[in-house]
Amino acid sequence: MDYSAILLSVKLAAVVAAILLGVGLPIAYWLTFSRWRWKFLAEAVVALPLVLPPTVLGFYVLVAIGARSPVGRLWTSWTGHGLAFTFEGLVIASVLYSLPFAVQPIAAAFSQVDASLIEASSTLGASERRTFFRIILPLSLEGVIAGAVLAFAHTIGEFGVVLMVGGNLPGATRTVSIAIYDSVQALDYAAANRTALLLLAFSFVVLALVYGLRRKPLVAI
Repeated sequence: MDYSAILLSVKLAAVVAAILLGVGLPIAYWLTFSRWRWKFLAEAVVALPLVLPPTVLGFYVLVAIGARSPVGRLWTSWTGHGLAFTFEGLVIASVLYSLPFAVQPIAAAFSQVDASLIEASSTLGASERRTFFRIILPLSLEGVIAGAVLAFAHTIGEFGVVLMVGGNLPGATRTVSIAIYDSVQALDYAAANRTALLLLAFSFVVLALVYGLRRKPLVAI
């Protein structure tokens, strides 16, 4: 079993989940409460990774962060090395690919908050920020946790996007899904089976946790 690939995948998933919590909360808030006429276009953009082939998304991310792109040149001028085929590149691609898995559960939880509570908070003079942290976020904690867990789990199992953007560099960009692929290519089915069983068990635990949260919602005090 390739433990370095497992550790790298866990590190990548943790970083991506943390970033998506910071990014996903304001996006989900805007998607839920905005009255913009063309909001459905933004919703489609957020959900696009759900239907877009991973290789297509990976290709365009690779082009966007490549050495000839403005982002790639800027990153090289800052760090002295390129962004493609690095852990940082994997983070960017994974954040984009897992975005709907974080935003949609959070937005669904926000939409279920009783509107009268929000209106009462506003009537009492509370700012939108205070209302969010005192009313909306506590009552949506179940969805926030579910979004973070799903984003973490989805990142763990990524293959197409990480292969396109990060390649297969041991200790740098080789994730657990790529390690399984390598084992199969090398006809080492025993090693592939051990790693695959680990991912299977992990996926089951994650889904059980998410459905358990939905069955017994957290109660804000």
